[in-house]
Amino acid sequence: MNIHEYQAKALLRSYGAPVSDGRVVLRAEEAKTAAGALDGPLWVVKAQIHAGGRGKGSFKEPEAGEKGGVRLAKSVEEAETLVKQMLGRTLVTHQTGPVGKQVGRVYIEDGSDIARELYLALLVDRQTSRIAFVCSTEGGMDIEEVAAATPEKILSFSVDPASGLSDFHGRRVAFALGLEGGQVKQCVALVKTLYKLFVEKDMEMLEINPLIVTPDGNLKCLDAKMGFDGNALYRHPDIMELRDTTEEDPKELQASKFDLNYIALDGEIGCMVNGAGLAMATMDIIKLYGAEPANFLDVGGGATKEKVTEAFKIITSDPNVKGILVNIFGGIMRCDIIAEGVIAAVREVGLQVPLVVRLEGTNVEKGKEIIAASGLNVIAADDLKDGAQKIVKAVRG
Repeated sequence: MNIHEYQAKALLRSYGAPVSDGRVVLRAEEAKTAAGALDGPLWVVKAQIHAGGRGKGSFKEPEAGEKGGVRLAKSVEEAETLVKQMLGRTLVTHQTGPVGKQVGRVYIEDGSDIARELYLALLVDRQTSRIAFVCSTEGGMDIEEVAAATPEKILSFSVDPASGLSDFHGRRVAFALGLEGGQVKQCVALVKTLYKLFVEKDMEMLEINPLIVTPDGNLKCLDAKMGFDGNALYRHPDIMELRDTTEEDPKELQASKFDLNYIALDGEIGCMVNGAGLAMATMDIIKLYGAEPANFLDVGGGATKEKVTEAFKIITSDPNVKGILVNIFGGIMRCDIIAEGVIAAVREVGLQVPLVVRLEGTNVEKGKEIIAASGLNVIAADDLKDGAQKIVKAVRG
């Protein structure tokens, strides 16, 4: 689960990390009061969406102006005008894709003088199963270009959980960022704070970009992004309260209500599979035969008829889906339950695209009999390869 920048900064502030003072605005009429509560004389007005690249982004609507989603105001009145331009508009960045995201919240904060822009992040390193620090002297909006063109400017190292975090790790970050004097002590303290926050809140990612050095030599977290482990959110009701469902894909949101593991993709072949590994293999073989998967969908090992029906509805609600491949290996999951769910869903929502079904495992013959007796136009497949070839052929001819 991701949260907005203003929420991330509130968390940082609660742990003692240095951040600017700011106010979030949900309605345009609140903008002048929010800006007036800050010191100025410079205000930064930031569109709040769950995507990076806001500063370089652009709005679809001409009323929002030509500037990006992060703008400077020199007066309370100008800050109010910028908020009115952003709220309700659609911001397009390199991370949102051409569709963009509608801005429902705007954050106004005090402007900061910047001597240097740095980059600092914590994330879960899947290769080592440890928390890793990533830092660079090249912070700011071009960090992706730095990573691609000059990766040697980025330092990454992990923390051994057996020995834990020590001042050494903080000094290593400080020296990598070119900090000196009292800044090193500040960096050691900030690294401890970020690590504690990361662990205690079960985060997957914490990014400070940029981490700035002010002209008087102090460190400040000027922007922040946070992502949390969805499997651990039951332990953090305070974090769950920060969830903004308007930022989530409606299909993924609906899937979560039925405990379905669903991720929307950009392809044209919808997939319904049981088991994450089999789902990945199914997507791979679809690509192998020249098409693209429209989703990752794992109905789980103990899916009910109702869950399968809902999964099928979610797949067919995607206008990009031109064909559907159901690939079930019945171990705990019985093939007849899958068959009943598919038939029930097709009868409820209709079938406007080709459907290929491959069943194998527990009660497979019974499952095939249910589909055969349904009278529906379903293409049967003998194995995964056969199923992938048939759905790609049905979609692309």
